[in-house]
Amino acid sequence: MSKKSKMAIGMGAALMLLGMATSMGAGTALAGSPKALLQRYAKQAGISVNDFSAARGRAFFLARHKGGKPATPSCSTCHTQNPRNAGKTRTGKRIKPMALSRTPGRFSDPKKVEKWFRRNCRSVLGRACTPREKGDFITFMMSQ
Repeated sequence: MSKKSKMAIGMGAALMLLGMATSMGAGTALAGSPKALLQRYAKQAGISVNDFSAARGRAFFLARHKGGKPATPSCSTCHTQNPRNAGKTRTGKRIKPMALSRTPGRFSDPKKVEKWFRRNCRSVLGRACTPREKGDFITFMMSQ
């Protein structure tokens, strides 16, 4: 390979990396992160990320809801009242702690997050969670 060809390949790689860095922007959350999810939910809710509330997320997590399945009236039914503790499914299978301090990889895969919100919100609430509820919930888990 000629020196000119190697230089062109190197230049192309550098431009690609520069383009990726520019599109991510300084201080912007990575696509597979809790912060990126918060940005998505804030946009869907038409609010700022700063409008999410850990206190509301905590209240939502601990509340007994109506409308869902009687066996799962709250998030804490399976996840315990302390999100830093491991939970158990109704069949007895262990669930890793919800708190990011205990399970740092949680809320990093948007597809998994949406799958579990879809499943668990229907079970607990009998409906889909709103973007604000999701954002408050994740904000609470980030604080734990």
